[in-house]
Amino acid sequence: MDEREFLEPVFIDAFDLDDAWFQCLAYILDKGHVYTITRGSYEGQKRLEFDFVTIRVKKPGHQIIPIIPEGMSIPAPTDMEYIQGYLNYLMTGVKTETEDYTYGERLVEPKVKVKESAGGKDMIREMPLEVNQIEEVIRIYKEKGFGTNQAIMEIGMPSDIKLVDPPCLRLIDTRIRYGKLIFILYFRSWDLWGGFPSNLGGLQLVKQYMAEEIGVEDGEIIAVSKGLHLYDYSWELAKIRTNKPNALAGQRIAQEK
Repeated sequence: MDEREFLEPVFIDAFDLDDAWFQCLAYILDKGHVYTITRGSYEGQKRLEFDFVTIRVKKPGHQIIPIIPEGMSIPAPTDMEYIQGYLNYLMTGVKTETEDYTYGERLVEPKVKVKESAGGKDMIREMPLEVNQIEEVIRIYKEKGFGTNQAIMEIGMPSDIKLVDPPCLRLIDTRIRYGKLIFILYFRSWDLWGGFPSNLGGLQLVKQYMAEEIGVEDGEIIAVSKGLHLYDYSWELAKIRTNKPNALAGQRIAQEK
């Protein structure tokens, strides 16, 4: 059994996004908690997860995609072509009929679902909230200056608790300090291998766009999560990338007792 009594928060101070990803992989193999998923993606499988992590990335625009050294027989988790496509996903409200939401919809064309009765039947109608949060934050800073704590963009909403797959990213808080636009992010749950690089790469491009529109420099990203994790299918990939072939042996034995 796990001998911990209290959470073990981890702070990672990284230079760029590649460095942040690598450090997270290395730390989670040492500090992660192994448990079985009882609800959510990959239910019934094991997940290796930080108790709580804060990641500071000083120069996120320096190296956006992870670097896989030559000769390593593992796939890159993302590339710039995918991240450019992900940027379009974040900046538009386009949504398919099978999607409950997209991050882009919540940012630029948010809607709430309203139940209505017509002809004795209950119907669900989507009501637009008529706000583009990205453009509104830009407007606030340009018109009201940088001395505010109100320029925050929200992804989550109360009704998400009923969704089978609620949003992982919940908040994009912003601040301008020392002449730079900074993003402070909160993820309720976050796939370190596949999601982390694409999410932060796309959000970095959004931040660069916003900084240019506001007329300030591009700044740091600070990301916080109590659910940054590796699914068991990616444990071996993480060990290869970090050159930690014997990692997790102790945790696996402990979980099996």
